[in-house]
Amino acid sequence: MKAATFFTPEQKEKIIEAVREAEKETSGEIRVHLETRCPEDVLDRAAWLFGKLGMHKTKERTGVLFYLAVEDRKFAVIGDSGINAVVPEGFWNQVKEIMRKNFSAGRFTEGLTEGIHLAGRQLKNFFPYREDDRNELSDEISFMKAELKEEK
Repeated sequence: MKAATFFTPEQKEKIIEAVREAEKETSGEIRVHLETRCPEDVLDRAAWLFGKLGMHKTKERTGVLFYLAVEDRKFAVIGDSGINAVVPEGFWNQVKEIMRKNFSAGRFTEGLTEGIHLAGRQLKNFFPYREDDRNELSDEISFMKAELKEEK
């Protein structure tokens, strides 16, 4: 199973729409990244991709990455330093639990979209949407081969 074809075009559109809707509630920036395999610890990989995707370059450091390695059945949700500096410990646990329940039942699109919506609602409390907000990161799902290693 390949990451790029894991979701149908219709499912991809639902996920992208969930990102757009969530970002209407918050100044946070949400991205979804899929890979076929995760060659290392899932949090290490997600953190590396966070930087590779330029997610740390948002004005208030409010990027959020939803990372899935579809063949390995691994996932992570991580936020940038601006978010992590103000949210309570365990902030992401509720999001991950909703995703885990859906994923366990084979509902991957629903798991992602529900997780994205919940993250947007939670982030709204700390980073509400402002009239001068602009979309700093792409809403499109990104893909990268798991074999890609950090450039030295």
